[in-house]
Amino acid sequence: MDPPQANPDASGDWREQTPGLRKIVHIDMDAFYASVEQRDDPSLKGKPVAVGGSAERGVVAAASYEARSFGVRSAMPSMQAARLCPELVFVRPRFDAYRAVSRQIRAIFHDYTPHVEPLALDEAYLDVTEDLRGIGSGTRIAELIRARIKAETGLTASAGVSYNKFLAKLASDQNKPDGLCVIRPGEGAQFVAALPVRRFHGIGPRGADKMAKLGIATGADLRACDIAFLRQHFGNQADYLYRAARGIDLRRVDANRPRKSVGGERTFERDLSSGPSLREALDNIIEIVWERIVKAEAQGRTVTLKLRTADFATLTRARSLPAFVSDKAEFARLGHGLLDELLPLPQPVRLMGITLSALEGEKEDARPNSPDGQLSLL
Repeated sequence: MDPPQANPDASGDWREQTPGLRKIVHIDMDAFYASVEQRDDPSLKGKPVAVGGSAERGVVAAASYEARSFGVRSAMPSMQAARLCPELVFVRPRFDAYRAVSRQIRAIFHDYTPHVEPLALDEAYLDVTEDLRGIGSGTRIAELIRARIKAETGLTASAGVSYNKFLAKLASDQNKPDGLCVIRPGEGAQFVAALPVRRFHGIGPRGADKMAKLGIATGADLRACDIAFLRQHFGNQADYLYRAARGIDLRRVDANRPRKSVGGERTFERDLSSGPSLREALDNIIEIVWERIVKAEAQGRTVTLKLRTADFATLTRARSLPAFVSDKAEFARLGHGLLDELLPLPQPVRLMGITLSALEGEKEDARPNSPDGQLSLL
C-alpha cells in the first residue's frame, strides 16, 4: 500500500491551526554528486553515472538516477555495479566542487531562516516557524527554496514539510526526484502507518529482516507492538521505534549541533576469516566512510574499528591522535593497524565497521535515529 499523498497548501498557517507545532522543512538534493557531474560535463547528461570507484575496483559513492534504474546504489562494489549496468560511466569525485555548490545552497537557506541544521553537503533541516521574510507558510518557503536552487545552481532538490524532523525527512524522500510532499498536523500517524518499516531512518536491511520474522512489515504493525516487546527485541532502539511509529519526534532543529562521530559498518553475506579478505573488506568500507567524512566536513582524532564474530562477540580497537586525522591515507593506515592488532581472530567475522570520532566541537549525538552512531553500508 502506498503512503497517502499529502498535497501542498501555500496558504495554511499551522501554528494558528495547532498552537505549539513547528514548521520544519527538510531539503535533500537529488543524486547530488552525480547531478553536479552531469551539470558540469554535458556529455554525461542522460547517462548512467557512478561517482567513485572504477569498473575494476572500489565502491560506488553516488549514482545518477539513470544508473539507479539498473539497480546501481551507493556503497555497492564497483564491479557489481558494472555488471548490472555495462554502460555505467565511472567519474572520480570532486569534493571541492560539491562543497562550492553546498555553500550556494546554504546561503539560500539562510535567506529564509537562521535555524538551519546541515546533515551533510546535500541536505539540511530548516525551522521556518518564524521565517525571516514573514511568508508564514512552510510549504511556500519550500517551493521558493527549490525554485531558487534550480535557478542558481541548475540542480534539483526535493523537499519535505511537516511539524517535526522525522516526518519532514520521510516526506522529502516521498516524491523524489524534484518533488515536494507535505505532512500536515494530524496526518503523521496515518502517513507512518502505511510505510514499510525499511523507510524508517535507522532501520537497515537486517533490521527489516528481523522485524519481518516478528511479523512487523509496516508502521501500523510496529505501532501495534508495546514498549516492553520492543525493548525485549530491539534494546536501546525501542523508544525511538515506539515514537516513530506514532509520528512523534521532539527534537529541535539545532543550527549549532556538531556530529559526535561519522562511520559505517557492513554485514557480510559470508563470514570472513582470512587476513587478506578482511583487509580487502576494510578497504572497501574505508572508501565509503571517508567519503561520508568529507561530505559531512568532519574532522576527528579517534579511529575505532569494530568487528563482530560468527558467535556474535564484538571486538573493538581504537586509536587517538593528538591532531585531526589528516587524510584518507592516514585514516586507512590507522584502521589497518587496528585490524592487524586483532589478527589472527578466534572466529570468522560477520560484521566490520570503522568510525571517526572525537570530532571538532563534539558535544552531543549527531544521529538520533541511529542509536550507535553507525550507518549501515548494506
